Amino acid sequence: MKDTIIAIMPYLQIGLSVLLIVIILIQRSEAGAGGVFGGSDNFSSSFHTRRGFEKVLFIGGLVVTVLLAISALTALTLK
Repeated sequence: MKDTIIAIMPYLQIGLSVLLIVIILIQRSEAGAGGVFGGSDNFSSSFHTRRGFEKVLFIGGLVVTVLLAISALTALTLK
């Protein structure tokens, strides 16, 4: 059983990494480059409530990140 988990772990981590990259790239930045260089007059304009698909992507990104961290720690402890 331990050998099977050790054999599957690298593929699981690669899959989670690719999924996390896709989720991050799909998310749209509301501030853009203008907000970075002071283009926004209102200080709170970059803070907003996530709704719909944006919220699903945000929570999905958090879940995939936690799963990737857990799989990395599991791989370290099994070796």
